[in-house]
Amino acid sequence: MLQHLAPSEKLEHGLTQGPGDEARLASEAIARGFRNIVAVGGDGTWSNVAGAILKSGVAARLGLVPGGTGCDLAKTLGIPARDVAACCRIVLAGHGRSIDVGKVEDRYFLNIAGFGYDVAVLEDSWSVSYLEGSALYLYCALRQLRSFRGMAVAVEAEGRPFGERELLMLIVANARIFGGGFRIAPHADPADGRLEAVAFGNMGLGARLGVMLRLLRGRHLAHPKVQAISTSRLVCRFAAPPSYETDGEWNRARSAEIVIEAVPRALSVLVPSP
Repeated sequence: MLQHLAPSEKLEHGLTQGPGDEARLASEAIARGFRNIVAVGGDGTWSNVAGAILKSGVAARLGLVPGGTGCDLAKTLGIPARDVAACCRIVLAGHGRSIDVGKVEDRYFLNIAGFGYDVAVLEDSWSVSYLEGSALYLYCALRQLRSFRGMAVAVEAEGRPFGERELLMLIVANARIFGGGFRIAPHADPADGRLEAVAFGNMGLGARLGVMLRLLRGRHLAHPKVQAISTSRLVCRFAAPPSYETDGEWNRARSAEIVIEAVPRALSVLVPSP
């Protein structure tokens, strides 16, 4: 669901008809003069609407009303979940905050881009029809924890090579939280012009379980197989074009070499007043 507020206080709303339709609605609203776009949904919805705003070149602002599965960006920005009235007050107050966005290929992301294990979980969920919601993702996460083989990737951050490594997962974070509540990048600041890349080295099943328990508690960065890199630009070289996710949306890369970069303070988001 998408709502628009124009400077004249005119209000309209639109309903998406299918996946990705929110970008079309946002583009149409911007073309008709609306400059505040309020999106009801989750990280994928917000990312698609933000992409439409950025591609338009217009200084429109994005309002967030959590209504999806994870809604992780809202947690970083202090926007309350399950409180529509409070979200409406934030929108009406009109306090904007400029945040960075991440860019990979021609796609923008607000929260995270992910490679490896988390993408395998997403792909595995397509084959399971007898579960839904959080039970589906927990089941697939446990199944892939055992069966995912890992991936070879060479990483370069701001021209500094880190060599090729066998990884379980690579998360490039603009904000602090992903997966519905995991504090993947506790030091991330969505307005510092940088991204936090968190690389999990490949390991056996027992060690994987241990590092995931650390991730639940926010203590994974102290694990010897986990490395965090703060960077404005990351180059990843894979053996073949990988699949990856941006804010929960599945994508197939066009090339085996992928550049991920921060676009500083590119988007204005309506947030609680200081």
